[in-house]
Amino acid sequence: MNYYGNELSRLIEELSLLPGIGQKTAQRLAFHIIDLPEENVTRLSDAIVRAKKNIRWCRECFTLTDSEVCPICADSRRDHKTIMVVEDSRDLAAYERTGKYNGVYHVLHGAISPMLGIGPNDIRLKELMTRLRQDVDEVIIATNNSLEGETTAMYISKLIKPTGIKCTRIASGVPVGGDLEYIDEVTLLRALDGRTEL
Repeated sequence: MNYYGNELSRLIEELSLLPGIGQKTAQRLAFHIIDLPEENVTRLSDAIVRAKKNIRWCRECFTLTDSEVCPICADSRRDHKTIMVVEDSRDLAAYERTGKYNGVYHVLHGAISPMLGIGPNDIRLKELMTRLRQDVDEVIIATNNSLEGETTAMYISKLIKPTGIKCTRIASGVPVGGDLEYIDEVTLLRALDGRTEL
């Protein structure tokens, strides 16, 4: 039943389509947006539109950025000889929050999952192998500790072994089935420090 009229109901419906936002949260957000001064609402909508138009993949690591190369890849103080491979940009952000990792990243945009029809060609593995032609000392595989993450880690390690580049896997401080973006910084740091060679 439509309690609020078409415009507010449509706003609630659109907000409820966002991940993790149920009907009640969407309603709370809609009421909050309506109560904001118009200039705040305009800033919010402008930020959404600008982000959608201007955000793209970094040409080096494939994380989200608004420039050709992300700030991490552009930073000459980072160790470009160490590459941490993660499933998505949220995992990259989780490791950046620890403040202890000084290498660069490679974002796969997924993990190998035969059950879901996702194979090695559906994620950014080819681009990773191209990067490894440069001067790289170590690849740290930091995929999630799930069946798909483990499958991806083993596949990557088999690709890297013939190159002679050191290939390590984060330690199991990360619980099985846990997504990296929800793990606390201390656990992530322990997993990074306790990584093992594959």
